[in-house]
Amino acid sequence: MIAMLFLVAVALGACATMGKPTAENFKAPTVKLVSFEVPQYDEYWYFAASVKPTKGKAGDRGAFLPMSFLFDVQNPNDFPVLLEGITYTVAFDKEFEVITTNINDSYWIPANKTSQVRVSTLITVRSALTGLLLANAPTLKKKGWDAWATLEKWWDGVPNLSVPVTLKNTAFTFKADGLMKAVPFEATVP
Repeated sequence: MIAMLFLVAVALGACATMGKPTAENFKAPTVKLVSFEVPQYDEYWYFAASVKPTKGKAGDRGAFLPMSFLFDVQNPNDFPVLLEGITYTVAFDKEFEVITTNINDSYWIPANKTSQVRVSTLITVRSALTGLLLANAPTLKKKGWDAWATLEKWWDGVPNLSVPVTLKNTAFTFKADGLMKAVPFEATVP
């Protein structure tokens, strides 16, 4: 019984000596992209609304391209931090922004530990085509690229890493005892 009380007292003492977050001691966690993958690939295809489907309704539809990013998030603090949100933009060929996503999941990162966080998103040929013809039209024109040829190049090249995939405008938002830090991040694979 005395040994048990001693262990409890030691554990409580260890908790009491853990740092309390302040504006001065709250260090920004570090983020590192560990891996990128396309978890499912159904090749490149697109059917215009004028094509009669075997089943279902006709419409302008194209292949999906799911993307998964795995991060190491290292907490250098003597107290746990809450990763409360991630915002990021995925760009192909470093310049063509194809999707911006907000992840509102929360993850506790223990004191002085590294946790892994995975985020996933997907685009379709149709959504990428719309982006190419609207928001990315000036860049497409400047490069002299054809929209359809560009889409096929991306769908063939992103899964085998022959087309650069860039995370940009990325921010990881961390909280600790009412304090907040936003950590910017950018990476390109390969």
